[in-house]
Amino acid sequence: MILVSSCLAGLKCRYNGTDRLDHRIQELVNKKKAMIVCPELLGGFSTPRPPAEIIGGSGKDVLIGKARVVEYGGRDVKDLYIKGAYQTLELAKEHHVTDVVLKENSPS
Repeated sequence: MILVSSCLAGLKCRYNGTDRLDHRIQELVNKKKAMIVCPELLGGFSTPRPPAEIIGGSGKDVLIGKARVVEYGGRDVKDLYIKGAYQTLELAKEHHVTDVVLKENSPS
């Protein structure tokens, strides 16, 4: 099973309420070769939401407490992103995921 970002499959779940449809990804989902996930929604965010970016490092740095994820406006939303990441990992384990395709440059 392949795990893919929901927005790449055409779901309008990005921060601004849009998708990033990739027809190849959508075809994999339609053929039941891939499952969709939105780490942000699993973390507790809604759509639309303020944009956010990693400040002070990488995703790994966020996990070890050396960086933050901050929304436009300054709110630190690191904990919600971490929650979504771990819930995504659990889904990947449950469904024996072998490959993952996530949206490039997303804080998740």
